[in-house]
Formats: sequence, structure tokens, C-alpha cells
Amino acid sequence: MYKVTRTAAGVGAAAAGLLLTAASVLFVSADANAGTPAAHDPAAAAPGAASSGRAAANGATLRQLAQKAGIRIGTAVNSDALADEAPYTQKVATEFDSVTPENVMKWDTVEPARGTFVFTQADRLVDFAQAHGQLVRGHNLVWHSQLPSWVTDGDFSATELRDILHRHITAEVTHFKGRIWQWDVVNEAFNEDGTLRDDVWLQKLGPGYIADAFRWAHEADPKAALYINDYNIEGVNAKSTALYDLVARLRKEGVPVQGVGIQGHLDVQYPAPHDIADNMARFDKLGVQTAITEADVRITLPASATDVEAQDEAYQTLLEGCLLTRRCTDFTVWGFTDKYSWVPGVFTGEGQANIFDENYQPKSAYTALAQDLRLAGRR
Repeated sequence: MYKVTRTAAGVGAAAAGLLLTAASVLFVSADANAGTPAAHDPAAAAPGAASSGRAAANGATLRQLAQKAGIRIGTAVNSDALADEAPYTQKVATEFDSVTPENVMKWDTVEPARGTFVFTQADRLVDFAQAHGQLVRGHNLVWHSQLPSWVTDGDFSATELRDILHRHITAEVTHFKGRIWQWDVVNEAFNEDGTLRDDVWLQKLGPGYIADAFRWAHEADPKAALYINDYNIEGVNAKSTALYDLVARLRKEGVPVQGVGIQGHLDVQYPAPHDIADNMARFDKLGVQTAITEADVRITLPASATDVEAQDEAYQTLLEGCLLTRRCTDFTVWGFTDKYSWVPGVFTGEGQANIFDENYQPKSAYTALAQDLRLAGRR
């Protein structure tokens, strides 16, 4: 990991001023550009599109800009696209210095049958990352979703299921020991009201499964940073407060929770979480790392110029929250190209959530992130 030289004072008012300046430069109103002929407007064909020269940040990649800003910039990776599509592979290798597997480290892929572990696809991604000087976020060890049927339909006793969970975590973390930078140990454990999700783990094992999972992962690889990861915890709300309270309690008990992952799946229909820096500061004071782990910003189609401005603002809000938080280590987008986005398949009528379009052209959201990173790197 790059050495983070940001201090509490150093990322305070001065950095905030720089970032606000960036926002004022980027978000020129549509009226101000109304007289520009469409033929000469590189964004005219598709809202959010950006010319390659402008979006490429004067030749610097996001990876290069992030290094100067003292954080890692990452992407979730579609392993099939990485293997089969050269433009996709090239962007992953050059624009990002950390990677997160979209699916190939999840339980249904890694342990499809009890006691049978398949790491082939995950190993390929880790090998790719090592070859390109990238760190790997392991995603994930304990989740209510993408479980194989033998787990969900097994009708195991509490003792049996606890042993199954212990063995799974130990086997996977041990397999990748020394090659994973951060693990999302427990993923999406909370409901919106701050109660714990009533999934198979809570039903059979009780709330103690969370502490157990962290202890087992730490035993298997003491050097990996261990995260609890969730969505809709960007701002200060019932869910993020419940997570904060849990992390505070577990750390007092000596449980090795070392990081909080804030996913960052946003929608331009709702205001950007402008209290994210205040929220992240709470976790900073606990002494834990934070990270934006799955950023994307979806739009109801067709996208308008206003939607695109809102998308750019949302991406910047997430990044600025990280840049203004001393222990925030990395900012990861959940896939970088609209070509392989998960959004259209889940949210009917929505899309264009990523920072590159389907043809791998950088969008104005890319430019917005690049501008913030450049300004942060000048401090």
C-alpha cells in the first residue's frame, strides 16, 4: 500500500477548498454551453461522454493520480472479460492499482460442494494483479447471498454450520495467505433500520458469528486487513450508526475488525451523501481503516445533462469523503465500464452507472474523479 501522508489538519480546510474549486470548475451549467455547436461538442452524442484528451487528465491515468494523492484506486473485475477482451484487460491494468473479484471468490464459486474448493479463476486474477503491481481486495467470506444450495438447504445444526463456516473461512484465507491486501470478511450484515439481517448465519449461529468470522480470518492470515462491508452506510443514518456501534464494541472486545467498507452504490434520483466525511470521521476516530469499496452511480434512462451532472457530483462526493478521511486507504469502482455493469439487470430502466461507456471511452465522471485526485496530489 502506498504510504498515506495525509494528516488530520492536512486534509481539512485546505483540501476541502481545493475540492470545492474542482467542483465549481467541472459543473458548468448547461446554459453556459448552450451556444456551443453540437458538431464541436464531444459530449453532444451521449450525455456524460468526455473527449479522451480531457478525460485522460492530461495523459495521467487514475492510477498515477491516485498514487500522488496517497490512496489506491481500484475496480471490481469481471473475470470472463479479463480473460477474453483485450480493451477490458488493458484498462484494468493501466487505470487501477487494486482489484476486487466480482464473483470468483464468493462461496458458490469457491466451495460449490461441501469440502470441495475451486480456486482456479480467483488464482488467475491474483496472478494478474501481481504481474501488474496491483493489490487485491478479497470479496467476500461471509454473505447471505450467492451461497450454494448445499449450505442454504442443508438443515445443519448450529454446531455443524459453525464448523462449516470456520472451515470455509480458514481454507479460503489460507489459500491466498500473503496475497490478499484486504478481506471483506462479513458482507451486508445489516438491515436498513440497523438491525442484523435475519439470514441463515444469524438464525443458526446468532450475532456471534460476526466476531467468530473475524477471529478465524485473522488466524488464517494475520497480515491481511479485515473489513466489514455494507451498502447505504455512506451518510450518518440508522444503518451506519448500528455498524459504528458494532465495530466499536467488537474492537473493545479485541475482535480484529480493522476496516469498514462503504460500498457507494448510488442513484441520481436521490441526493448525494454530503455527510459522508462526517460519517467516515466517526470510524476514523475508532482507529479503523475505511474504504469506498463498490462505487457506481446509476441513472434512469435516457440520461439527461442534469442526470450526468448529478452522477459526476455523486462520484466526487464519495471520493472526497475518502480524501478527507485520514485512514481511508482506497476508492474502488464496482466495474468501470457500462458494458459489464450489473445495474441494468437488477434495476429496470436504469444504467450508465460507470466511469467508462460501453466502448471504453471515459465519461465526465472519470474527469471529475481525475480532477479531484490531481488537486489532492498537489497538497
